Amino acid sequence: MRLIASLFATIIAAVSLSAQVKTPEPVPVKVPFDRSLQAVVVTTKDWMAIGGRARLFERKDSRSKWKATGDDFEVVVGRNGLAWGDEAENKSAGLKSKNEGDGNAPAGRFPVTSSFGSGSKPNAVTMPYTKLDEFTECVDDTNSMFYNRIVNRMQVGNFDWKSSEKMLAVGDEYGLGLFVGYNSFPVVKGRGSCIFLHVWKDAETGTSGCTAMERRNMERIVAWLDPKKNPYLVQLPKDVYDNYRKSWNLPKLK
Repeated sequence: MRLIASLFATIIAAVSLSAQVKTPEPVPVKVPFDRSLQAVVVTTKDWMAIGGRARLFERKDSRSKWKATGDDFEVVVGRNGLAWGDEAENKSAGLKSKNEGDGNAPAGRFPVTSSFGSGSKPNAVTMPYTKLDEFTECVDDTNSMFYNRIVNRMQVGNFDWKSSEKMLAVGDEYGLGLFVGYNSFPVVKGRGSCIFLHVWKDAETGTSGCTAMERRNMERIVAWLDPKKNPYLVQLPKDVYDNYRKSWNLPKLK
């Protein structure tokens, strides 16, 4: 009996060890903004504003002018407004940078890389899609090798994090969403994590750092985005947007 128990324990240990041996993932490459043909543009009144407006733009190629797609709509950003998240730009006049847990949404230009939701992948969605289950987590532990990544606890093997978002448990707000490639190229400890476009709680409640909107507008964006067009989120206070518009070749707002 002891021999059987010992053999069983050995098998369990071997399976557990093999589950933790993972092939290293390639370092992600950031597609530059000048190759983007789709942009979700979010502007706010100022750095501290929670509310803002979103507009969708598209162009045929990198030399074409941006054209608006449909009407603009209301969004909310971080509960403490915006903070610089674009390290490529000079931080002027003492403006603060985005950091983990600061309640700010990142300001700058960021690729939109994948989608997620609590249900099966909608037919109209062409972005990579993750169906959330009870083991889907976004890791916000700065000491984890999985920091700022969506993982499945039952698949990664090495549970080296002490803090994460259990995404399915969030409920309707994560019923449909998009992962924003902020602090992803490369990931820097403490710069912020788990930045999404997702469904809002309401029009008055800011987020922990994401950008949120009505469900119908989230559905519209997810169905519209095409991974082949290298979609981006462009998010800035309106006056800063106007200052950067020509140098960044941003869409002209009405």
